[in-house]
Amino acid sequence: MLVPHVDEEELKAEGGKIPWGRLGSIEDIGKAAAFLASDAADYITGACLRVDGGFWLPRL
Repeated sequence: MLVPHVDEEELKAEGGKIPWGRLGSIEDIGKAAAFLASDAADYITGACLRVDGGFWLPRL
């Protein structure tokens, strides 16, 4: 169980509401951190990188 007092079916249902269709994983955060630590992110400063599967996208 990932979250105490919440069952797996509830978590799956919540993930289905996110535009990407699933909850984020530890690997998703790791990929973003690896990118920011790489030379590819050399010129990025003071930015907020949302790793949320589109959660903050406007709902139409």
